[in-house]
Amino acid sequence: MGQVTVAPVEIERPESSGAPSVLPEPDVPWVTLVHNDPVNLMSYVEYVFQSYFGYPKDKAHKLMLDVHRKGRAMVSSGSREEMERDVQAMHGYGLWATLQQDR
Repeated sequence: MGQVTVAPVEIERPESSGAPSVLPEPDVPWVTLVHNDPVNLMSYVEYVFQSYFGYPKDKAHKLMLDVHRKGRAMVSSGSREEMERDVQAMHGYGLWATLQQDR
């Protein structure tokens, strides 16, 4: 059996091709979104925003109205870990919440 020779293959790295990176930028904040649902009363949602986030009544009321009228509201922003904690807390209160990177 003869020896097989393999020629090296050039691999193009994504960062050198000019293509946009698929990894999110670390300095872009994450946000917690609370979504409208058919279960929770508006007064309860307002209460949750006041008690968990410490928002004044006016801000909690405005955010609750955004949830009700627009279908969702951005209720907090920060690091991914902080937003994961806020989403879990909202779930603990029975609210539908998600996180995403703010763009």
